[in-house]
Amino acid sequence: MTAPSPVLDVTDATFASEVIAASNARVVVVDFWAPWCGPCRVLGPTIERVAASFGDDVRLVKLNTDENPRTATQYRIQGIPAVKAFRGGQVVNEFTGAIPEPQVRAFFQKIVPSPAERAAREAESLAASDPAAAEARYREALRTAPNSTDAIVGLARMLLARGESAEAETLLDRAPADRRAKALKHRIFLDGFARKHANEDLRAEAAANPRDPRARYRWGVMLAAREQYEPALDELLESVRLDRAFADGAARKAALAVFDILGLESAVTREYQRKLSSVLF
Repeated sequence: MTAPSPVLDVTDATFASEVIAASNARVVVVDFWAPWCGPCRVLGPTIERVAASFGDDVRLVKLNTDENPRTATQYRIQGIPAVKAFRGGQVVNEFTGAIPEPQVRAFFQKIVPSPAERAAREAESLAASDPAAAEARYREALRTAPNSTDAIVGLARMLLARGESAEAETLLDRAPADRRAKALKHRIFLDGFARKHANEDLRAEAAANPRDPRARYRWGVMLAAREQYEPALDELLESVRLDRAFADGAARKAALAVFDILGLESAVTREYQRKLSSVLF
């Protein structure tokens, strides 16, 4: 186990990078606190001491709720100290209040990487330099823990890079709630759509039929397949505006898929979520 990282103060401006994005590599624990809060001063030394004992497996950061109300509101912080553990951009465990040290330690023990997660982390570090070894480590992890989301996502990414989408999709079905897995499944759909319609001029079709929700939807999906996400969302939202019920809400579902790919912390996602809400409601 390597030495722990120093405790970092995060802000509204740095939360997306230092917590959400960073939690894709390791668990990030956020201590929501304020200087006037007596229980926060009680918990602070305890949680820092416990976090340090887990070395580099967990990163502890602190967020002053008085100075960063946007993030505090986003995560519905009503009482402090409030502690939330993030993995893969999602809250995976939490507690509120200055709980005793044994309970704090039990909280950390639940969120540290399992042997399968450690194997997946090792595989990820090998992926660029030794893909064969990385794949072997991923498959080894899945033999011992078939539902390890880190191993599922890591191996699926390798398979997709080789064009083996069928096995990748079967793997991803094991992790239906994982945002990374959802994003990869969306990419499989987009790549398949792009191949299927590669010989069609979907842009010209949309230009010639600007009030046709199907044409706008198809061109929007093609743009998303090309990773031109903002113009893709413009087309998809226009399809929704023209006929929200088209193909059982296909354009709305495609827009939500783009949000999954970009991540909920993306400024583009937040902007177009507002636009989609205004179209729907």
